[in-house]
Amino acid sequence: MGIEIERKFLIDNTKIITLKNGCQIQQGYIKTVDHTTVRVRIKGKEAFLTIKGENHGLTRLEFEYSIPLQDAKEMINNLCQSSLINKTRYLVEHKGHTWEVDVFEGNNKGLIIAEIELKTEDESFSLPSWVTQEVTHNIKYFNANLIANPYVYW
Repeated sequence: MGIEIERKFLIDNTKIITLKNGCQIQQGYIKTVDHTTVRVRIKGKEAFLTIKGENHGLTRLEFEYSIPLQDAKEMINNLCQSSLINKTRYLVEHKGHTWEVDVFEGNNKGLIIAEIELKTEDESFSLPSWVTQEVTHNIKYFNANLIANPYVYW
């Protein structure tokens, strides 16, 4: 069974180190009727289908499968909601953890979120100096919600 334990933070982009070797990500969401999300992601030259369950604290079920790139393009064009998430992801190592720093583009331009995935909800970690406010439980920062309510309209 796949489980995701993740925390999200805003950052002070004047304090972050120079971000290098980013990977372009385009993702869309297939509409569901409950708290489940179905995401189609193209990351560089790879593609993935991800199904995520409802959050329970910091934890939720997550199942991710590699799919053919052409299938992902077809799904994005024909099955996903009309808006897409476009972002560049950078990996930043900090004191034994890898932080994923997402710099959003398009209607979410200006938004930068840092995420850390943990093994347990109570796992300790060190916050980098460039991390500011935690937004883990603020649903407006969920990628699936940024489609309906993009950052540029806040």
